[in-house]
Amino acid sequence: MSRRRIPDAVLSAAHARARARETDDWAEADRLRAEIEAAGWRIVDRGTDFALTPGVPPDVTDGSRIRYGSSLSVPSRLGDPAVGLATVVMIATGPPDDPARALEGLGAGSPDGTSVVIVADGPSPEQTAALDALETQASSRFPVEVVWTSERLGYGAATNIGVRRAAGPVIVLLDTSLEPSGDVLTPLVNALDDITVAVAGGWGIVSADLRRFSGASAGDVDAFEGSLQAFRRSDYPERGPFDERFRSRRNLAIWWSLVLRDEGQGTPPRRAVSLAGLPIDRRDSREEAGLGDAERDRQAKRDFYRLIDRFGPRLDLVSGAATDPRRG
Repeated sequence: MSRRRIPDAVLSAAHARARARETDDWAEADRLRAEIEAAGWRIVDRGTDFALTPGVPPDVTDGSRIRYGSSLSVPSRLGDPAVGLATVVMIATGPPDDPARALEGLGAGSPDGTSVVIVADGPSPEQTAALDALETQASSRFPVEVVWTSERLGYGAATNIGVRRAAGPVIVLLDTSLEPSGDVLTPLVNALDDITVAVAGGWGIVSADLRRFSGASAGDVDAFEGSLQAFRRSDYPERGPFDERFRSRRNLAIWWSLVLRDEGQGTPPRRAVSLAGLPIDRRDSREEAGLGDAERDRQAKRDFYRLIDRFGPRLDLVSGAATDPRRG
């Protein structure tokens, strides 16, 4: 068996990560690890050295459909000029009928310039059937694209895929358990007109120690749990990609909120703003349908440790309001 050649960009990122680790620049080291893994490689540290191995399943051609084995395999629009108002990204891993319900709500109130990307992350036969029907019946009010993966890649990789296909200047991550009943996008886009705001959404959270979080009222918050958050597409090339080791939605969303806000220790962070009165119904989120409770808990615990590894000491990023009963 021939050895797979390591791409120059991956090898350069691995050497840059080694230098970042030598200088204790852990934020940059984490960013470069995410970049390497998004390119389909795994990196294992061996003291001051490292080893790179292929780490993704193959792309699979299924008739006219390509099922991608990694986020980097998905053709990217990020080098193209942004068009329209916003792109909504949904990850279809929950009940099969959820994406169609969320899409119907978006169609009822979304303004011109809306586009939607749905990532079918290793879908079950039932999810595949529902998404096949959705592709043929998609609303003519805005373009809808479904991107398929060959295996379950997890929320980090699936979100990178959705972002790579986003065309709008604002990217809105929408959990499929949410049902819009009006124009949700315009308030989110308008909130990002303020250059001090890095991320906007609904149902923000606050913390005193980055280990315990509680719900917050509308206004400035510390992070979002992932049901609904919007950010500028232009921030992704600098601050992304999403760390693909994250498998659960909640901790990934908190991590990304902090990544977007972080301007470096000693510099005031950018803001996260939670909006009140958004026309959207929030049902119980049922992420990762078919995943057992024990496995879901295990993944969430590992993701929480990843969050702490990156941001545990960064109390400058939190308000300290998690124990305030008025914020619950």
